[in-house]
Amino acid sequence: MREDSSAVSASEAHRRPPGTDDATIEALGELSKALETIHRVRGHLYSAHQLVGGADLTLDRVVKLLRQAGHDEMAGRVERDLLGRNVLPGRWTFQIVEEFDDGYYAAFQEIERDAREKLAGGRRHIFEAEMKERRRTHGMPGHEATP
Repeated sequence: MREDSSAVSASEAHRRPPGTDDATIEALGELSKALETIHRVRGHLYSAHQLVGGADLTLDRVVKLLRQAGHDEMAGRVERDLLGRNVLPGRWTFQIVEEFDDGYYAAFQEIERDAREKLAGGRRHIFEAEMKERRRTHGMPGHEATP
């Protein structure tokens, strides 16, 4: 078990608590990495929400142009079958985002925070801080341990 050996220059906020073993720090690092991935997923959901919403608003112009071109049947189909349509049964994208935020995303954040609190005194990014200390070149500009 290594206790704080590689984080000598790390700020206190990123130093491993005494007695915390490598496996725990690695597990917390992986949990943090997984949460970062879920943050990206959330961003992609918001992107999808905005893209679908924009496409739906563009359909207004499509309907108008089809009617101007004399294609009333096709305009009617776009208007009836696509305009304002649910992307999943009973849901527009805002509802999907809300369900994700309130369910999976909230649970993931809470569990990651709880693990940090119970296993590392609430400290974040200990694994990364120790990696930084191992990889930086001491004494070189741009390789300082802290700001």
